[in-house]
Amino acid sequence: MAQNLKDKEAYQRLNYLYQAAHCVLSENPENVELARFYCFTQKTIARRLVLRQDPSVKRTLCKKCCSLLIPGVTATTRQRSKFRKTRFTVVRCLSCGQSKALLNNPDYCLWADRPEAQLAQQKQPGDKPLNNTAPQLLRGWCEERSGAAMAGVEPTPTLREE
Repeated sequence: MAQNLKDKEAYQRLNYLYQAAHCVLSENPENVELARFYCFTQKTIARRLVLRQDPSVKRTLCKKCCSLLIPGVTATTRQRSKFRKTRFTVVRCLSCGQSKALLNNPDYCLWADRPEAQLAQQKQPGDKPLNNTAPQLLRGWCEERSGAAMAGVEPTPTLREE
C-alpha cells in the first residue's frame, strides 16, 4: 500500500511539473529555459523512480534537450508522406533541431490502450501449471502473502516445498 501511495505522489509531482512548464510558456513564450528546467526535472524524477510516462506526454518532450514541444512556439510541425500510403507528422524542436516522426494512422492503437495490456484481463500465473518448480514455489509464497495481507499480518518470505 505504501508503494502505491509513493507512486501516486510521484505521478502527481510529474503532472505538476508538466503543467508548470505549460503555464510558463503560455504566460511568456520567452521563458523557454524555465520550461526546459521543469521538463528536465520531470524526466530525471521519472527515470530515478523508474516510472512510465504516458505516450502523449513523451511525445511533447524533446529527447535531446528536454524542451516542451508546442507547435508554433518551441517546435514546428509538418505533414510528410512516404510511398503515398503512410503519413507522418514531423515535429522539429526549435532549440536543438531534433526531429521526431509520429505516424498518422487512425486505426493504430497504443499497447497501453489495448484490452490485453490491462492486468485484470491477463492470465494469472496460477491458472496454468508450469513444468519447473521455481514458479510453483513462488506461487505458494504469493498465495501465503495474499492470505496474510487480508488478515493484516506481514508474512515472512520462506520457500516451501510442494
